[in-house]
Amino acid sequence: MAATVTTTAPRSTRTVLRRAAWLAGALFWSAFAVLEGVNHGWLAGGLALLFLVAPDLTFLVGLGDAPRMARGQLPPRAVPYYNAMHRALVPFALMVAYTVLPIDWPPAFAALCGWIAHISYDRAFGYGLRTEAGFQRG
Repeated sequence: MAATVTTTAPRSTRTVLRRAAWLAGALFWSAFAVLEGVNHGWLAGGLALLFLVAPDLTFLVGLGDAPRMARGQLPPRAVPYYNAMHRALVPFALMVAYTVLPIDWPPAFAALCGWIAHISYDRAFGYGLRTEAGFQRG
């Protein structure tokens, strides 16, 4: 009688370090968003909180198709919106534009901090962009 041994592959050091870096970034951007809210009032804090949650609201685009999807699959028509809201380059580019251009509206900066924090938390916990079919990219 042969014994079946199931082993799980250990996480690579690179994956652990990458996720730890994303988590450190998430904590930094969360703290920055809170600081912006404290320094600039309820609107800055409210927008930071809204943008901390908003990227996942893209799931609502495909809500009607959700019952027909496999577990963990995002409806394909929601994927472009989800991926656009979960690319770190977008809020970083907007943050650079905010610092270079003559824009002085702290609630916008607080919102960008919340958005980057959301993306960073997702990456730290293993969630990333989706394939065209709606599954996590591996």
